[in-house]
Amino acid sequence: MINDSDWQDPDLEFVPEDEEQGMFEHFRLNVDAGQEPIRIDKFMSSHLEDTSRNRIQCAIKLGYVKVGEKTAKANLLVRPGDVIRFVMPYRRRGVDIVPQDIPLDIVYEDDDVLVVNKPAGMVVHPGHGHFDGTLVNALLFHLNAPATDSEKAGILVHRIDKDTSGLLLVAKNDEAQLKLAKQFFNHTTERRYQAIVWGDIKENEGTIDKNITRDPGDRIRFKVTDNPDEGKHAVTHYRVLERFGFVTLVECQLETGRTHQIRVHMASIGHPLFNDERYGGAEIRKGTIYSKYRQFIKNCFEICPRQALHAKTLGFEHPVTKKWLQFDSVVPADMTALLDKWRKYAGNMPEEEEEQ
Repeated sequence: MINDSDWQDPDLEFVPEDEEQGMFEHFRLNVDAGQEPIRIDKFMSSHLEDTSRNRIQCAIKLGYVKVGEKTAKANLLVRPGDVIRFVMPYRRRGVDIVPQDIPLDIVYEDDDVLVVNKPAGMVVHPGHGHFDGTLVNALLFHLNAPATDSEKAGILVHRIDKDTSGLLLVAKNDEAQLKLAKQFFNHTTERRYQAIVWGDIKENEGTIDKNITRDPGDRIRFKVTDNPDEGKHAVTHYRVLERFGFVTLVECQLETGRTHQIRVHMASIGHPLFNDERYGGAEIRKGTIYSKYRQFIKNCFEICPRQALHAKTLGFEHPVTKKWLQFDSVVPADMTALLDKWRKYAGNMPEEEEEQ
């Protein structure tokens, strides 16, 4: 996230939010006492140095901007004392990202959007410890963007974890990004994941509706909370696809999109993702203690050396044509090999082990 100083405007306050994976930033802009009445789009563009007036007008049109409690219209005149609140899809500022010729698995592309299938292990955005080799570096090269055009680093509409594979949606212009981001904000997209989790889930399907907040003991982890005033509302629907005794293949559908949501929610009901080190899945959670089983699990971890999670299905309304687009990606080789290994093991499982 950015700091107030990044805007170089003392009147603009950045309001931090752990928002949806639509990556929204919330802002508040106060109109000072000496300001003459002025159109809101002109006023905002004069205070947002790296945001075009066209982008601001589009944000106003889509209802992202409020004055007081009312949604603003483009011809609204703001006056001294007015408080403008607005959200914008996240854009990394003040950082020049170098385009890099990195192969991309592009599932779909037109003049406005691009859908890419991200491999596990690839970081999405440059950040601490990962300044190149990211998906954004590759996208900037693909889109022929110059290294100095750091504003194009905001083309992603959502994100997935480094070690999660699967589909990501990219906007190729301002209008597309604003319209697509609103779909994520309003939960009108379709996102389905496949995950291998520890344990034999009793129900064939279910819903986890638990707020998610940062773990005070570990700031890079998240946890569920029963306090309705703490954290962010999060809902995950799950459905069992296949059972293997000690692990289960599930489909998870996101209603919201919090950071680590599937990983945190499944761990909260006692079924952490297989080999998810951060949430307790990188140890033997179910099964026997015999050496052959321990070796089997070790081999499984080596086959899929990351949390077994894949963003398989992505559906959204095209920002220009309004047509519903839906894409489905093949489960990657590491998870496929892991599933094959568990199928063979479950098929040969001794009766005494099945009762564990």
